[in-house]
Amino acid sequence: MSRFDLICFDLDGTLVETAPEILDAVNDTLAALHLPAVTQAQVERWIGHGTRELLLHALADACGCSAAEVRARPDLADIAHRFDGHYARRCGTRSRLYPGAREALDRLRDHGVRLALVTNKEWRHAQGLLHAHQLETRFDCVIGGDTLPSKKPDPAGVARCMRTCSVAPRRTLFVGDSSIDAATARNAGVSVWLLSHGYNMGRPLAECAPDRIIDNFAALTESLLAQPTVST
Repeated sequence: MSRFDLICFDLDGTLVETAPEILDAVNDTLAALHLPAVTQAQVERWIGHGTRELLLHALADACGCSAAEVRARPDLADIAHRFDGHYARRCGTRSRLYPGAREALDRLRDHGVRLALVTNKEWRHAQGLLHAHQLETRFDCVIGGDTLPSKKPDPAGVARCMRTCSVAPRRTLFVGDSSIDAATARNAGVSVWLLSHGYNMGRPLAECAPDRIIDNFAALTESLLAQPTVST
């Protein structure tokens, strides 16, 4: 039996390595605008606040201007629409599940744990990614960055999942890979474990002060399902 009844997972950098195909979609968009390409290292630092915010960072870098200037562009909506199309086509082409992710989800479900997904990626792109990696049936609740009026680190998404699954905060865990996920969990009053393989905007995970830092999904599952030691 797990020590938690509900586990909320982040998506990018937690369950799926997505930077390569996000990079492709960003550079598809920049190329159409005759702008220079960005690198995967840059994309990895920009992941976390949703694909639209990531696009703003890329445009600012490629144009040599500020994010505020990009936001003021009259053609921004058209650029974002183009990017959506590129990303929809790229989704699932170069992303990969982190080793053991699918097996961990299945083991947790087999032990009666409710699973949820809380991501800042727009819902349509999150669903596309889940479909590409055959994960859409694993979750009891999926919250995208545009599902609610606010997104992480606002706790509304986690709160919605707890209400949907009728689970209290003390029995809920958030598993992510970044300071955004750690802040979300703290704001929601739930425990937080961070996986060391993801994207944290170039900052050490220890700065996020999670309850645990976990190296891989095998270790995550064993920790969650470990039986308590009985004193004799």
